[in-house]
Amino acid sequence: MTEAAILRRLFKTDHPVFTRAATEAFASFELPDREKARLRELAAKARAGTLSVAEHREVEAYGRVGSFLSILRAQARKLMAENKRTATR
Repeated sequence: MTEAAILRRLFKTDHPVFTRAATEAFASFELPDREKARLRELAAKARAGTLSVAEHREVEAYGRVGSFLSILRAQARKLMAENKRTATR
């Protein structure tokens, strides 16, 4: 089972695992400024070809976390839209 499939199950509208407030927080989550700055720093080093092995691993880890957060945000937004449509019926 993929991470996306697991998240879809967690965000099912008939038995949601997360509260409305948690879902809204997931939907609007953004990286803190210090993390954005670190990503810019790593990107510049990658473009210059000067990443260390540890920094390369860090870039890969950021990529995995970013993918997970993107899936989480998308599922949260989908649930919020479904709840909004259900509430207006």
